[in-house]
Amino acid sequence: MTATWGDDVIGRFGGFAAGIRVPRGMTDPVLMMSTDGVGTKAEVARRADRLDGLGWDLVAMCADDLAAAGARPIAMTDYLAVGEINPERVERIVTSVALACREAEIALLGGETAEHPGVMEANEFDLAGAVVGVVEADRVVDGTNVVPGQAIIGLASPNLRSNGFSLVRSAVLTRIGLDNPLAEGSAAEVLLAPSVVYSPAIQRLLAAVPVAAMAHVTGGGITSNLARVLPETVDAVIDKGSWPRPPVFAEVADIGGIAEADMFTTFNMGIGFIAVVNPADVTAARQALGVATHVIGTITSGAGSARLE
Repeated sequence: MTATWGDDVIGRFGGFAAGIRVPRGMTDPVLMMSTDGVGTKAEVARRADRLDGLGWDLVAMCADDLAAAGARPIAMTDYLAVGEINPERVERIVTSVALACREAEIALLGGETAEHPGVMEANEFDLAGAVVGVVEADRVVDGTNVVPGQAIIGLASPNLRSNGFSLVRSAVLTRIGLDNPLAEGSAAEVLLAPSVVYSPAIQRLLAAVPVAAMAHVTGGGITSNLARVLPETVDAVIDKGSWPRPPVFAEVADIGGIAEADMFTTFNMGIGFIAVVNPADVTAARQALGVATHVIGTITSGAGSARLE
């Protein structure tokens, strides 16, 4: 855990709390916080004994929410609830969180592992966390600058990330086993592939071009998450054929008998994060992001909704 600490961390390992300085050089810093969990993906990971990607899922769900507001995540704490302490399993999970934090340049300040005997089964666990970030007050991205004609850039997601697993468990894993082969590996390998953490790419984007709005595509899919950041004077029109979908989405739909409309309201469908920029900035934005991107739509006059076409 302390491998994620820099000179701005205040406190010592094993204490009751730790802190972090606001980065130097800021003139009007605003602290932002986000909290989230891995959800029922943790149960699938437990069944498959594939725990080492869960840290990326947790960091992505928390840090990328902050990034969507223009904030730079700087510190995190985690919470692991278990039915019974299993030191080897706890170490694997916490190590994965620390590695993901280190990759995203977030200080993992501490956390809690809580044993819940009689409440959870001995081998059950749940994983959650909270992240604090910082942004200059005049650099908060809240969607107020969205206007018709702007372009919508989608950042590619190669997998399910950490959303839709209640539907996966009920519609897919009741029909196939975790060792069942899929196009890109076993069901366990494909379904439990770790989340992309978009925050580092978003920090590069924010440093390169003005960004009118951003959305982290989590539960509810592309349209409901994008609508959250639109003013009531515009709509977002998404061309659902403008990006390639990883095979896992077609396989989940086919095995589970899930309609396309339900797929789009449950899963990210290959787009994990969205940025709205001026048309003249599209090329520079995609270069700054440095990850796979697609121009997936445009902003039109409207009433604050997002739709697929």
